[in-house]
Amino acid sequence: MVTPLEIFSGFSVDDIPAAKAFYGETLGLRISDGPMGNLDLELPAGGHVFIYPKEDHTPATFTILNLVVDDIDAAVDELNAKGVVTAIYDDPQLPTDEKGVLRGRSVDRGPDIAWFRDPAGNVLSVLQD
Repeated sequence: MVTPLEIFSGFSVDDIPAAKAFYGETLGLRISDGPMGNLDLELPAGGHVFIYPKEDHTPATFTILNLVVDDIDAAVDELNAKGVVTAIYDDPQLPTDEKGVLRGRSVDRGPDIAWFRDPAGNVLSVLQD
């Protein structure tokens, strides 16, 4: 059996300075420069995510990070005020309101969730359980 000393995830971006500004300033997360031109994103529970530059980066087609919040509407309003677009899906399978929030709690279909993209096009979400 594998006995890891630490576990972390990672994803690529095409512009490290833009990613650093987005994750650090726009989202207000703890981020620092890594030793190889990468970024280290510190998660609230103590884990880390490795954000690395990739010249031929292709945005992830799935949600790479989910940020759990106390108030989905306040979080979406704050993101929108900072220029982050949360209404990114127009899909009957993901029926979102004008803010881009899928109101899953009211129909017993999971959490209330809103998706948005980082500057590299990767999908993230804010969700309220």
